[in-house]
Amino acid sequence: MTGSPALTPPALSVQREGRPRLVVVGNGMAGGRLLEDILACDPQRFAITVFGEEPYGNYNRILLSEVLNGSQEAQNIFLNPLAWYAENGITLHAGRKVVRIDREQRRVYCEDGQSEPYDLLVLATGSKPFIPPIPGTTLRGVFVFRTLDDCRHIASYARQCRRAVVIGGGLLGLEAAKGLMTHDLDVTVVEMAPYLMSVQLDEPGGRVLGQTIERLGIHVRTATTTKEIVGHTHVTAVRFADGTEIPADMVVIAAGIRPNIDLARECGLACERAIVVDDQLRTSDPNIYAVGECVQHNGVVYGLVAPIWEQTKVLARVLTGSDPHARYTGSRIATRLKVMGVDLVSLGRIQDVQSSDEVVQFSEPARQVYWKAIIRNGRLHAACLLGDLGPADQLQRLFHSGAEVPQRRVEIFFPPAASAAPVTLADLPDAQQICDCNGVSKGTIVAAIRAGKCTLPAIGKATRAGTGCGSCKKIIKGLIECFADSVTPDPSEDWYVPAVPMDKPTLVAEIRRRGLKSVSAVLQELGHGEDEKSKNGLASLLKSLWGKEYIDERDARFINDRVHANIQKDGTFSVVPRMYGGVTTPDELIRIGQVAKKYQVPMVKITGGQRIDLLGIRKEDLPKVWADLGMPSGYAYTKALRTVKTCVGSEFCRFGLNDSTGMGIAIEKRFQGFEFPAKVKMAVSGCPRNCAEATVKDVGVVATEGGEWEISIGGAAGAHVRKSDVLCRVSSREEVLRIIGRFLIYYRDNAKWLERTYDFVPRIGLDKIRDIIVHDKLGLGEYLDAEVEKMAAAYVDPWLEREHPAYEGQFDGESRIPLPMVT
Repeated sequence: MTGSPALTPPALSVQREGRPRLVVVGNGMAGGRLLEDILACDPQRFAITVFGEEPYGNYNRILLSEVLNGSQEAQNIFLNPLAWYAENGITLHAGRKVVRIDREQRRVYCEDGQSEPYDLLVLATGSKPFIPPIPGTTLRGVFVFRTLDDCRHIASYARQCRRAVVIGGGLLGLEAAKGLMTHDLDVTVVEMAPYLMSVQLDEPGGRVLGQTIERLGIHVRTATTTKEIVGHTHVTAVRFADGTEIPADMVVIAAGIRPNIDLARECGLACERAIVVDDQLRTSDPNIYAVGECVQHNGVVYGLVAPIWEQTKVLARVLTGSDPHARYTGSRIATRLKVMGVDLVSLGRIQDVQSSDEVVQFSEPARQVYWKAIIRNGRLHAACLLGDLGPADQLQRLFHSGAEVPQRRVEIFFPPAASAAPVTLADLPDAQQICDCNGVSKGTIVAAIRAGKCTLPAIGKATRAGTGCGSCKKIIKGLIECFADSVTPDPSEDWYVPAVPMDKPTLVAEIRRRGLKSVSAVLQELGHGEDEKSKNGLASLLKSLWGKEYIDERDARFINDRVHANIQKDGTFSVVPRMYGGVTTPDELIRIGQVAKKYQVPMVKITGGQRIDLLGIRKEDLPKVWADLGMPSGYAYTKALRTVKTCVGSEFCRFGLNDSTGMGIAIEKRFQGFEFPAKVKMAVSGCPRNCAEATVKDVGVVATEGGEWEISIGGAAGAHVRKSDVLCRVSSREEVLRIIGRFLIYYRDNAKWLERTYDFVPRIGLDKIRDIIVHDKLGLGEYLDAEVEKMAAAYVDPWLEREHPAYEGQFDGESRIPLPMVT
C-alpha cells in the first residue's frame, strides 16, 4: 500500500442532515484526537458517529500507571468529558463493540445487531495486550494492563496479595511494577530479553536501568522465559523455562501489544502486521481509513503517541478537504520518559546499528548514567540517555534538524563552553518539540503564551502540552518566564474553578443573588459545561455559603467527603475522632482501644496535630466504628478546620502565662465543621516558648505577658514552611474568637480554591487584612460576625450519617472508582 499515487480527497455523497456520514470505530487516544483535529479543520463537515468498546469517554492512556499507583484519580485523566461529544454534535456509542463491516453496503454492525451506515469509515482500533501462549493465563489473579478497568481490577485484587510478578520488562511492565509497589507488594519483573526496555535501550543501558530499579526494591529477572503460571483456581507461583519457580499471589502480563486488526482482516482489508495504509492513511478500500497503533505505514507500526498525533492531523486535513494533498511520510521516533523516577530519552532506533556507523558512548556507573549516540553519514541517527539528561536538548536538536554533528564527536555530549553558554529556551527553534506525549512544539507553546495563556493549566488546555507524562512541564514553565512579560495574563487564572468563568467574589455574589444552592444549578446557570475537577470546589463553597440550605449532591464530592473518612492507598480509610484541643479522657482512650481491637485496626497512630488516627478501616465498617467510638468526626479528611493543637498552658506548666488548653478547646468547638477552600490548622501556645508550634499554623495564638493573646496568620510547616504574620494582640477569649472568626470568613470568601493561608495572606497583604479584620475599615465586621454565627449553627456531625446514610450504597464495601460512564 505504500507509495500509492491516489492522493485525492475522498468523494462524498450528501447524506444525513445534509452532511456526509463519518463513522469512527475506536474512541481511544487516536480516535479522540482525530475528532478534535476534524473539528478544528471544519466542525460542520460531517455527521460523526463514534463507537468505543469501553463504556467511558476518551481518556489519557499514558496516565494509567498513575491511576494504578494512586497519584491520579481515574476521573481526572479523561481528555474529553461525555458532554463534549454532545456539544460538538458527535454521536457516541460507548461500550458498544463493532464486530462486522459490510463494505459493499457501507455499514458497520455491533454485537447487539444494531448497525450504522457510513460514507467514510475510520478504523482507530488501537492495540490489544499480547498474552503469551503459556498455561495458567486464565487463573484468578492474572491480569493484563491496558485499560481503566484493568487498573481497577489490579488495584482491588492487590489488597489481598503479598507477592506479584510482572511478565514483561518494557515500559508498560515497569510502570505496572511501580504501581504494584505502592500497594506494598513484593514485586518481581520478568523479562525474556537479556535486559529491560529493549525497544528504547541497548544492552548496557538496559543493565544500568535494571540496577537502578533493583535499588528501588523491585526484583528483576532478565533472560528469563516464563513457562507456566501455576495454580489450581488462582495463582500460586510462576514457573520458568529453566525449571525454577517463584511464589506469586498475582501476575500482571505486560508482554507488549499487538495491533487490533481483527475487524479489518475479517472484512478483507489489506493487513500485514497491521492495517496497511498509504500516505493519506487510506486502506485498500478507498472509503475506509485507519489511524494510530492499528496501522502499518511504509512497513512501520508505531506504538507511541507522537506519531499518532502526526497521523491524525494529516487524516483530518484529508477527510475535511482543508488540505487534500496532505501526506503522512512517517515519524522520527523521539520520546522523553520517566520510568520509575529514572529519566530516559530515546531518539530513533538504538538497536539499528550498521557496520559503517560511528558509536559514541559515555557512562558513569556510580550515578547510573548512560549515554549513547549512533552517527550515520555525519548525522545523528539514534541516541539514548539514561539517568542524566544533560545533553538531551542538544541531541534532540541534531536529531530533528538532521544537522551535521560536530567534528569532535564527543562534543555531542559535551559541547565546548563557548557554544554551550548562549543556548537558552528562547534560542530553541520554533520547530523544537517540547511535549513528546502530545507532539507540541516550542512554536505552538509560545503562540499560546502570546495569546495570554500564561500558566501551565492554560497552556495545557490550549495546546495539550504538559498533559501527558508531565516531564516537559519544567521547560514549559521556562518558556512562560521567557515570553510572558509583554502579554496580557489569561483571565481564567482568576477563576475560582475552571468550569465557571468568574473570580471568587463575582462567583459568590452571583450564587447569592440567584439563590443557587447545588453544584448542578451553578454549573447550569453560570458554567460552561461539566467539569469533574470543578465540582469539589463548588460543593465546598456552596456548603460554606448556605450551611443547612445547601443541596448536597454527593456525586459532586470526592470520596473522602462522601464517606467522611480519609481514603488510603490500599482503599481502606483512616478514622480520626475529634479531641477538642488535643485533650481526651481515660474512657475515650479505652473505647478507642476497644474499637481498634474489635476491627483489627492495623495501625493506631498519634498524629502531628495531637489526635489518634485509626488506619486501615474498611469502608463497610465505618458506620459501626463511628457508633462504637461515640465521638464526633475530627474532619481529618476534607477542606475544613482540622485540629487546634495546644500545650498544657497555665493549668499545669510552670511557664504558662494563660490557659492555652481552654482557649484551644473553645476555638475548636466554635469553628468545627467550617469548610474553606483548603484545610486549616490552628494551635494555641501558653507562652512564647511556643510548645504548640503556633507560629507555623494557618492561625496561631500565643499567650503573652499581661494576659494578652497574640494572633498570627498564614503560617505553614509542611511541604511549605512559613512563619506566620502577627495580626494583632487582644486581651480576652471573646476577642480571640471574634478576630479568628472574621479572618476565617474573609479567607473563605476571597481565597482561591485550594489556596492555603500561607499563599493567601501574602497575596492579599497583611496590612490590608489587618485593616479589614481588626480595624473594620471596609465595614465588613458585622457581616463577617453574622457569617460565623450562621456557619456555627449549621454544624452537624457528619458521622451521624451512620444512622441514616445520605444515599444508597454510601458505605457499601465494594470499592468502585466513580467514572463518567455512558448508560
